[in-house]
Amino acid sequence: MQARADKGRNGNKRLVPVEKTLRSYLQYLEQERNYSPHTIESYAIDLGQFLEFLGAERIESLAAVDRNTLRSYLGAKLDEGFSRRSIARKVASLRSFFKYLVRKNIVDANPTLTLMSPAREKRLPEILDEPAVARLLDVPDTSTLEGKRDKAVLELFYSSGIRLSELIGLNVDEVNLSSGTMKVRGKGRKERIIPVGRKAVEALRTYLSERNSQTHQNGSYNKEAPLFALKNGKRMYASAVARMVKRTITAVSEIEKKSPHVLRHTFATHLLNRGADLRAVKEFLGHESLSTTQVYTHISTDRLRKVYQRSHPKA
Repeated sequence: MQARADKGRNGNKRLVPVEKTLRSYLQYLEQERNYSPHTIESYAIDLGQFLEFLGAERIESLAAVDRNTLRSYLGAKLDEGFSRRSIARKVASLRSFFKYLVRKNIVDANPTLTLMSPAREKRLPEILDEPAVARLLDVPDTSTLEGKRDKAVLELFYSSGIRLSELIGLNVDEVNLSSGTMKVRGKGRKERIIPVGRKAVEALRTYLSERNSQTHQNGSYNKEAPLFALKNGKRMYASAVARMVKRTITAVSEIEKKSPHVLRHTFATHLLNRGADLRAVKEFLGHESLSTTQVYTHISTDRLRKVYQRSHPKA
């Protein structure tokens, strides 16, 4: 498959392979737009599926893609069982890709300009209540180094509401235990300074002290030493953290979702339940838009409604 026919130096047309164009686009996302590795991987998967569809439909050029082609592709994905949320992400991937293609003069027109995203299912995030969180934080076996590490991970998730990618990317010198603050690199590698709660600071002190003693270090680390490490000293990776969190939530709750993001949702909801300002929660979470944070007000309202219905004699 070819991207388009361009004129070479001698005036003859040359064909640009689509795969090369896609690689250039992904490099652009990484180097110029500073997208996270997770987002780049998601876009690569989405666009790879799109190119497979074009191949199956015998569409040989990206310049031949029009709105009907895109609608057929997205319809096929719905038929395959993809959720509306997944389809919306694929639309976003296509919009970004074709905007890049137009900018680079690889295609003349952007067929995604009038493409509509499907309405997303309105599902409120699942959270843990405060008693469940208390039980959760007592699950790790703190007689071992791994248990101390896992407790520190859980405490930090609940204390700060940071994302999984932000947590595993933390280095030792980015957390100031004396001031109770840490520097977090969020989406787009944007940095923000957020507070760390007293319990999380205590758990981190305990974990790092034990790690020091077991590895015979003198208390000083290379500035890029990972805050959370595996037994071999390498940075803890996302799937290892996710498995630990899932296992721990399973021990204290029967909610369906058991991911690190549940703890992020829980952090935000508990703050609002106790009177925190929505704009402050937005800054803690690193959201670009206040509308993204407003989902947590719906959770708080839903909770109040249930309390009212359960408690009021005329409800």
